[in-house]
Amino acid sequence: MSEVKVALALGSGAARGWSHIGVIKALEEMGVRVNMVGGTSIGSLVGAGYASGRLAEIEDWVCNMGRWEVWNLLDFGFNQGGLIGGEKVFNEAREQFGSKTIEELPITYGAVATDLYSGREIWLREGDLYDASRASCAMPGVLAPKAIDGRWLIDGGLVNPVPVSLCRALGADFVIAVHLNSQLNSKSLERRGRNIPPQTEAEEAQKREAEAHKKSEESGFFENFWSGSQHYFDHLKGRFKANPHKPPGMFSVMSSSIDIMQERITKARMAGDPPDILIQPKLGHIGIMEFDRGNEGIDIGYETTHRMRDLIMDEIELYRERRG
Repeated sequence: MSEVKVALALGSGAARGWSHIGVIKALEEMGVRVNMVGGTSIGSLVGAGYASGRLAEIEDWVCNMGRWEVWNLLDFGFNQGGLIGGEKVFNEAREQFGSKTIEELPITYGAVATDLYSGREIWLREGDLYDASRASCAMPGVLAPKAIDGRWLIDGGLVNPVPVSLCRALGADFVIAVHLNSQLNSKSLERRGRNIPPQTEAEEAQKREAEAHKKSEESGFFENFWSGSQHYFDHLKGRFKANPHKPPGMFSVMSSSIDIMQERITKARMAGDPPDILIQPKLGHIGIMEFDRGNEGIDIGYETTHRMRDLIMDEIELYRERRG
């Protein structure tokens, strides 16, 4: 009986992407042998570490990444096509985990990017590993585009947020996809977790809004930048009721818009090319720029995947039996 070629399709989601580490750890514990990895945006970075055999080192790096450590990796500049240049953090990754080319990896690897001018989906299958993931992660307006082979490339999440199609093209028989942005609004989950009666929800929302406003006033740009999208949906209704003339912050609008867009694109793409297994960690409470919450994201990814153990193993075995 021939081996079932299993691929991981690791989706976009910025800081929520550290959850991919937990997913991979759980799969390894189950004994699932992954033959290939396709990654989009942050999924391409975690996938690069996994495909090069350095997942443990990446986990250690992420888990020791506090807010100021993250801040120190950001090379700000407004004349480079994005708020952040991006070279500093990817050079750090290259130094930490070794400079490799895609062709020499022990696991087949591919990353998805978008051609800035044509809008075409670009599959990066050769060359410098971290240049490929750097291009795939170039979130519009936040991370500057990356020039590769005469093209300016930006975030692959604009065209293929969860790259199932890439994994099929790489030769996968069985695709396990990880979708990070399925939970746009964490309000109901928050209420259930904290056991807040529905009648007090408005009071809780007002309290959270007051706390967020106070923090914003005290911390200025730094906190506004880091607040990400997690406050936007939770407080949008309250903000407009309290002060209809005050719009939400620029970064909240931008990050939340990207969340919405990628969620809609993901549904459309997966309807036409569904994975064999879909893992959806609940990460709506983590803002897309909160890279310092790696421990939390990893734990959620691990626990979500571990709960699906029986389904994953049964489906792989069923595929093996059907193929004979």
